[in-house]
Amino acid sequence: MRHSAAHVMAEAVQEMFPGAKFAIGPAIENGFYYDFDLPRPLTPDDLSAIEERMHEHVAAAEPFLRAEVSRASALEIFADQPYKLEIINDLPEDAPISTYRQGSFLDLCRGPHVEDTSRIGAFKLLNVAGAYWRGDENRPMLQRVYGTSWPTQKELEDYLYRLEEARKRDHRRIGRELGLFTFSEDVGPGIPLFFPKGEMVRHLMESYVRETQTRYGYQHVWTGHLVKEDLYRRSGHLEHYSDVMFPVMEDEEQRFRLKPMNCPSHMTLFNAQLHSYRELPLRFAEFATLYRYEKSGELFGLMRVRSMQMNDAHIYCTEEQFEQEFMAVIDLYRYYFEVFAIDKFVMRLSTHHRKGLGKKYIDNERLWLKTEEMVRRAMDNGGVPYVEAPDEAAFYGPKIDVQIWSAIGREFTLATNQVDFAVPARFDLVYTNREGKEETPLCIHRAPLSTHERMIGFLIEHFAGAFPVWLAPQQVRVIPITNDHNGYAAQLAQQLQAAGVRAEADLSSERMNAKIRDAQLMKTPYMLVVGDQEMANNTVSLRKRNGERVNSMDVGAFHALIKEKIESRALTL
Repeated sequence: MRHSAAHVMAEAVQEMFPGAKFAIGPAIENGFYYDFDLPRPLTPDDLSAIEERMHEHVAAAEPFLRAEVSRASALEIFADQPYKLEIINDLPEDAPISTYRQGSFLDLCRGPHVEDTSRIGAFKLLNVAGAYWRGDENRPMLQRVYGTSWPTQKELEDYLYRLEEARKRDHRRIGRELGLFTFSEDVGPGIPLFFPKGEMVRHLMESYVRETQTRYGYQHVWTGHLVKEDLYRRSGHLEHYSDVMFPVMEDEEQRFRLKPMNCPSHMTLFNAQLHSYRELPLRFAEFATLYRYEKSGELFGLMRVRSMQMNDAHIYCTEEQFEQEFMAVIDLYRYYFEVFAIDKFVMRLSTHHRKGLGKKYIDNERLWLKTEEMVRRAMDNGGVPYVEAPDEAAFYGPKIDVQIWSAIGREFTLATNQVDFAVPARFDLVYTNREGKEETPLCIHRAPLSTHERMIGFLIEHFAGAFPVWLAPQQVRVIPITNDHNGYAAQLAQQLQAAGVRAEADLSSERMNAKIRDAQLMKTPYMLVVGDQEMANNTVSLRKRNGERVNSMDVGAFHALIKEKIESRALTL
């Protein structure tokens, strides 16, 4: 249905721009797009006109007619369409070639399509974006028109509502409004700068994770920002990830890289000491700043950056310990999800494909099959549902990737739990087993909360900027009714600060209602309004950001309330 909608859109574009050059028009999740090479940039008015013409073709119920053609015929039919010619020429010699026609539009396509144009459902064109031909920044820039299509009008309206809600919750907008972070061309693209409030959220999240990991038996290490390039060549990362590494820095005859991942550094740390089976499992965790040269067109707020903080860890264990350690990581992930109110997630087992052995993957089919079965057995024994994703593994072993969904249904790749049967051997990692012989440990790579930047971006959108009390950069705003109450307001704020609460008294010259409105805009969980009555009785008038009010609340009772919310990391006010 959505693929057919893309063809109808292309038909409308052809009518408006007879000289248009057509690239590709696939269906995607929730919709479709088509890439066009046009004589001028499209405007919002153009989208409305295209959409209107699409409705005319839908009403005409034009059938989709398939025809198989020879390579020579295809080259002749699309002689004035350079992108189609390139696709045809890239096809294997014996590949079947087919076209589809509806109305006056003929396209190179293998299908399938709905019966006729009246079956494409309720649709809406959304926006235009730039897209390089075949994703290559050295190729022409095309105009990509996105649309969405649904079986019913109600489903379309529900989806458009979710889109609007997503726009309202966009972490870039909320981050700017709440004064959490910014980007600057003076510093460089993809390098986020955090204001004090944003840094507070980072600090709170990292402190909580560090505290939790310590309880789970992790030891925290530090391995710096620069690494000799040879280390990544030895591990295999240079071969597989050089395109996301920053350029080499040379010092005389030594070549250095900004660190894009921790694995080789942690392997080196393991090797710096002798180890016995009695020490295993050994769990190294690091809050590391990593640097990845993401393409400028792929940068997106905090979700895709070049300078990132990552809570990364490597667990060195015996094969007998593997299942318990692997599932302990999964359990830790599920615990984090409870704390951050993530109730929709999918565990995805990413496996290898034989065709990639020796290129995309380490060339050892036996160990691939063995470790993939170890992961399946661990997940099955633990009663954890998962789906399989063939040909998505890391180059050194299978992994569990975790997809999560925010409160508005936006999907994120968050956590990963990876088995490594190859890199420890490349670094000659050994421990002394019970028989006094040297043995290579298994390594589990795990990152529970993606990069901290992406996690903060997710949380901003998930909570619409209204963080739980424990995570809110400012937890309490004390608001005096008049200047006569400033002293009492300041005293209350100081008492709360002394108790470890992030509180501030608003002693500005603004009127009370303006102060309340400002606190609400900043999504402060609790507002304490104080006047004559509160001063006389040592009470406060509590306003919660959700609109609830409690008048004449004893100061001690409020202290007890906020202390309980913080210590329990409650999601409610």
